[in-house]
Amino acid sequence: MQIGELAERTGASRRSLRYYEQHGLLHPRRSPKGWREYDEDAVDRVRNVRELLAAGLTLEDIQDVAPCLEQEHADFLACEDVAHAIGMYEKRLAVLDERAAELERYRGEIADRLERLRTIAERAHAEGRGAR
Repeated sequence: MQIGELAERTGASRRSLRYYEQHGLLHPRRSPKGWREYDEDAVDRVRNVRELLAAGLTLEDIQDVAPCLEQEHADFLACEDVAHAIGMYEKRLAVLDERAAELERYRGEIADRLERLRTIAERAHAEGRGAR
């Protein structure tokens, strides 16, 4: 199949498919005219890539489990190299936990500043000065 059909069957844009190819996640053949041609396994591969990206993994993370990408979704989670996949997921989860903690700190700082500003505004209003 050509890139347009793969895009239609997977919901991925042609640009995304070319991007996946640049990162070694898709390996199309080239027709004599130079057009990309994909086999049927590319459909599962692209669907798995999209689902993993939607789950917060990076292309680099996904490259770690590239041999499993051609499996149907139900089989993907039970890929042969489960230990490797577990390590990749644990690493990504640690990064996400770190980011979540950082966002929580930012949220706390902003909430504190907002509360202080509201207190200042309320005092100014009570004193008849109005808040600027």
